[in-house]
Amino acid sequence: MNPNPLQHPAVSRRDFLSRFGGGIGSVALAHLMAREASAGAGAPGVLGAPHHPARVKRVIQLFMNGGASPMDTFDYKPELNRLHGQMIGPKEKPEGFVAPAGAVMKSPFAFRRHGERGQWVSSVFPHQAKWVDDMAFLMAMASKTNVHGPASYMMNTGFLLPGFPCMGAWISYGLGDLTDNLPTFVVLPDPKGLPYNQKGNFSAGFLPARHQGTVINAASARPVPDLFPDAGCKFAGGDAQRDSLALLERFNRKHADDRPDDSRLEARIASYELAAKMQLSAPEAFDVSRESAVVRRAYGLDQDHTADFGRRCLLARRLIERGTRIVQVWSGPQGAEGNWDNHGNIQTELPPIAASVDQPIAALLGDLKARGLLDDTLVVWTTEFGRTPFAQGSLGRDHNGGSFVTWLVGAGVKAGASHGRSDDLGYHAVEGKTYCYDLHATILHLMGVDHKRLTFRTAGVDRRLTDVHGEVVHEVLA
Repeated sequence: MNPNPLQHPAVSRRDFLSRFGGGIGSVALAHLMAREASAGAGAPGVLGAPHHPARVKRVIQLFMNGGASPMDTFDYKPELNRLHGQMIGPKEKPEGFVAPAGAVMKSPFAFRRHGERGQWVSSVFPHQAKWVDDMAFLMAMASKTNVHGPASYMMNTGFLLPGFPCMGAWISYGLGDLTDNLPTFVVLPDPKGLPYNQKGNFSAGFLPARHQGTVINAASARPVPDLFPDAGCKFAGGDAQRDSLALLERFNRKHADDRPDDSRLEARIASYELAAKMQLSAPEAFDVSRESAVVRRAYGLDQDHTADFGRRCLLARRLIERGTRIVQVWSGPQGAEGNWDNHGNIQTELPPIAASVDQPIAALLGDLKARGLLDDTLVVWTTEFGRTPFAQGSLGRDHNGGSFVTWLVGAGVKAGASHGRSDDLGYHAVEGKTYCYDLHATILHLMGVDHKRLTFRTAGVDRRLTDVHGEVVHEVLA
């Protein structure tokens, strides 16, 4: 056996560290010693380099879970006022609707024009309305389903069925890490619960498991559970931690070597190594109390109704600032309440959920702009589908995949642009219809990736995020 593993061409950096003490303690020490020399550079993705010059390095995606109503937020439809109360909807209950279509229902919220080009925004979003001149709107997004689960899969993975990698996993796989001491893809779910499909929306699918989203509980005193030994178990630190994890490393390596086609254990080993580095980086990164009182107030951390979403938006900024490549911030859990699925009463259900995100989102945009982060960061606001222009019951709105709204802000985006149009009721997209495939293709394009060339062969098929679809929406690009 070669006594000097550094001279052995088959020995990786990881193997070297595991031979000399291994485990979290040793990797953390090695990271600390090499920190200045390596500058925290992450591992490249499978592409090695982008296909073309990238405008965007990082993405923050704000996902309104449950189906945000376009005609009550960004898609003003005065025709609803004229036809209010008339029974002109479909006679048979469409697939995915919870109830038969009722009478046409006007929006109960006042709309006003904002910005230089007069973008219509309803009164539920007074803070975001101030940013419309920086936004590019996709006004005619559509889904292929009216059912939450498949629609959420579609918006996250490009497919209606489970088992496919989400956009964040594809980005991680293709472009790799920006840093080696924080996760590449972080998910910040609503503390009330996970969205429809649970963790399926953040899955790596058939890609190597290490590219799945890292779910962080931002409301917890310990956002990353079990990162440090329990305070009551003092014996678990120091030499004991190093030795036990070194032994575990050897067991894991042997197990992984016998199963080279199973990426799950490799992902677990990689997560242990990342955890070692996060022992150094996470306490600072996740501590929003380090921000000034002015910043915390701007995000709404001093108000009960905005504190949670504001904290997660602020954490998203802190993470991308420190090298996380993509962060998803979710508003609303799955279920019948506390989200954007306003079946019962749009007048009482939409305002509180809208108010919980409005000020934090505006603060996030202002903070990113002030820090120069919008020069290479993209912010995307979206949902899985829209709502019907017809009442469900007397005051609710049912599911509708026919038309909904998405906006983008940041690097490479044509500020103030608007693409597409729904019909006069906001029921179906009629001009410039875009699907998730087009949104994903556009995001990848901004990141320097040709969506048709980022593929993974599985079961004899070269799969990609956009399946066999997708066109870059150049109308919203600078």
